[in-house]
Amino acid sequence: MRWLAQAFLAISLVEAQYASPNTTTPGNNDTNPVELNDATSPPFYPSPWMDGGGDWADAYAKAQAFVRQLTLLEKVNLTTGVGWEGEACVGNVGSVPRLGFPGLCMQDSPLGIRFADYVSAFPAGGTIAASWDRGEFYKRGFQMGVEQRGKGVDVQLGPVVGPLGRNPKGGRNWEGFSPDPILSGIAVAETVRGIQDAGVIACTKHYILNEQEHFRSPGDFGDVGFVDAISSNVDDKTLHELYLWPFADAVRAGTGSIMCSYNKINNSQGCQNSYLQNYILKGELGFQGFIMSDWDAQHSGAASTFAGLDMTMPGDTDFDSGMSFWGPNLTLSVINGTVPGWRLDDMVTRIMAAYYFVGRDRNAVPVNFNSWSLDTYGYQHAFAQVGYGLINQHVDVRHEHFRSIRLAAAKSTVLLKNSGVLPLTGREKFTAVFGDDSTENAYGPNGCADHGCDNGTLAMGWGSGTAFYPYLITPLEAIKNEVVSNAGVIQSVVDNWAYSQIEALAKQASVALVFVNADSGEGYITVDGNMGDRNNLTLWQDGETLIKNVSAVCNNTIVVIHSVGPVLVDSWYDNDNITGIIWAGLPGEQSGNSIADVLYGRVNPGGKLPFTIGTTASEYGPDLIYEPTNGSSSPQDNFEEGVFIDYRAFDKNGIDPIYEFGFGLSYTKFSYSNLKIVKVSAAPYQPTAGTTIAAPVLGNYSTDPADYQWPANLTYVNKYIYPYLNSTDLETASVDRDYGIDYEWPEGSTDGSPQPRIAAGGAPGGNPQLWDVIFTITATVTNDGDVAGEEVSQLYISLGGPDDPKVALRNFDRLSIQPGQSATFTADLTRRDVSNWDTVTQNWIITNHTKTVYVGSSSRTLPLSAKLEI
Repeated sequence: MRWLAQAFLAISLVEAQYASPNTTTPGNNDTNPVELNDATSPPFYPSPWMDGGGDWADAYAKAQAFVRQLTLLEKVNLTTGVGWEGEACVGNVGSVPRLGFPGLCMQDSPLGIRFADYVSAFPAGGTIAASWDRGEFYKRGFQMGVEQRGKGVDVQLGPVVGPLGRNPKGGRNWEGFSPDPILSGIAVAETVRGIQDAGVIACTKHYILNEQEHFRSPGDFGDVGFVDAISSNVDDKTLHELYLWPFADAVRAGTGSIMCSYNKINNSQGCQNSYLQNYILKGELGFQGFIMSDWDAQHSGAASTFAGLDMTMPGDTDFDSGMSFWGPNLTLSVINGTVPGWRLDDMVTRIMAAYYFVGRDRNAVPVNFNSWSLDTYGYQHAFAQVGYGLINQHVDVRHEHFRSIRLAAAKSTVLLKNSGVLPLTGREKFTAVFGDDSTENAYGPNGCADHGCDNGTLAMGWGSGTAFYPYLITPLEAIKNEVVSNAGVIQSVVDNWAYSQIEALAKQASVALVFVNADSGEGYITVDGNMGDRNNLTLWQDGETLIKNVSAVCNNTIVVIHSVGPVLVDSWYDNDNITGIIWAGLPGEQSGNSIADVLYGRVNPGGKLPFTIGTTASEYGPDLIYEPTNGSSSPQDNFEEGVFIDYRAFDKNGIDPIYEFGFGLSYTKFSYSNLKIVKVSAAPYQPTAGTTIAAPVLGNYSTDPADYQWPANLTYVNKYIYPYLNSTDLETASVDRDYGIDYEWPEGSTDGSPQPRIAAGGAPGGNPQLWDVIFTITATVTNDGDVAGEEVSQLYISLGGPDDPKVALRNFDRLSIQPGQSATFTADLTRRDVSNWDTVTQNWIITNHTKTVYVGSSSRTLPLSAKLEI
């Protein structure tokens, strides 16, 4: 029967995890690691079992009570996806009909609901980050969670902090927040809280170092043929101080799930990297939820089980293959003694604890949409084409979220240049609008699959991180409404290559508004030759020429940029005829209204750049790997720059950016004064010690294969993944020609005895003393202008070491201040904020280097500073 998976494909040993550690692994305190090429990841076993730490005790108890009632087959059903297109959602795990449990629905995306109608399209993560507003982060998360809950979704596949944004050309950077770990960490924590307060499990992704789309998975690449997945090679210090930081914040905020990534890390596949999943995530960070694979990112059976994976998505080895590394093979691995029962119990307990932690037992509603069809009636099992009936109830879950979306996008808009012409009044003599980015996609806002095109105004990137628009308000229609309501004159040219018509209209204009963009997305879609990742940082659709053509004949040209990240502006930004520049990011469904609110002064811009805008792509550091570099083996992507990405790289290399990280203008002006530092008493840092409890065993199970055979009264659905065996002979059931070989499993992988606690751990997020407040900093911020405005005050630190960034963000707050008035900026510094990762002790330490704090309006405008006395 072809539906039964190949058991473990020789059970796919744990790849590089058996190799000896080298300089990239714990124990080497060299701050300038030597060769990263062909790095290895050390093994760590067993996979830690959850203990109900932090706020998880009640959910843990409920989960254990539920799991104790389950049979072995039911436990397997909850860990294994049913297969691509097997049920209504992009991912589903099997049900437990005996207990009335319908299974779980996993659905994209980090900015709304993918593949569903009557939903909202929120601003992208990289855009909301520009608001620097904790309240907006939380509200966006909560409202997305409310919509997911209303559609019957159990797990929202977001938010994103991987990619972090090592290189600005990374295709999915816009799904995340910022290349700064602190801004991303605060944003992801508030987003997780918002989603889960709405009663939906947040799945923070992609763990970890998934920093480019090219070669993220094994595949065929042109004339080269097969190329294995890229290996992101990183040292221990960089991992902790940069890429892991926001994941720790997400864990501390209670994220119920974390998705492991496609790529390799130090040459060990992400979803079976025992060091990263067992030691770091479940051990050091005390993660209480479940690790879910990215779709088809599982590459082995028992090896991934031992390495910490808890749920496989979508369940099949390849889309619609009908084969699974788990499913019947996980059943088999438990009854034949390969995988201990406690490991499966922990997997299911983690899944159910997340379910109870967010209140799914109180908030769940049946799934009422279908990812594979917008029709009202269709097939429950889309691939198998069976189960015809009602599949989409067209439930409108938007409420009045459009109001919040409009304001959030406006608050995330960054004013980069203003020669005094903004805000506009709407009564300008002649307004001209230029650019394809100002208007409609000719195919409609959802006319390109997963938004895989750059037609019309850009309000989100492409790929699985998208959502359907209910509508898309374009800049042209919003500006036209503004001008017409004031009895003005407005005309437009939206063909970027209509050079003569552009020149003729621009000559007439008293104000010209030019809309340009730059797009990117997930690597399974190629747009204009860009395979997910951007090929360069230039504007798309001949945007630079459009700007130059208009500004050549109009001395009041305002440029609005919709982009996935930094773009090159060096050839035109300082042109005197260009009187205003605005970065509007990817604003979502209310795009036009939001930019009109800023242009016409209803919203005073207060957004700040969440990244740096430089002069050339090379200023940001190492390039992406676009071509195979290692034959059919994994391209080796060595993160030799360490923590020096984005503004940290510019500072280290003495490069002046055009617009620095944290920069943004206002229609008023602010000044800073009166810096004060108060030292807060905190107990000395104590590494976590002692041992864990023994692995809980929740119920017994039979080892008789006859108890796990295909039920006589069940109808097989084609390619659907089930937990049943198709033979009482285990070798026959395994469909594995090498079944019965005595594999040497990793030492300790089956050991359920009490284990030593990890010194840097102790609670979700890490040692709880890392969050002890040790300094409180205040400063006075004054609005020196004549209009009310909002200022994002920023706190940076210099840790003082020779290998530390010149300055690194540590806190911020967005203050609303009336004209002529002052407000107090208050920011705490925690122990973690003033610490470095020590690779010898495997813990955080405060070094003896002099530490200085800075307060100001951007990473390069820091008028206040003071030394810290530690």
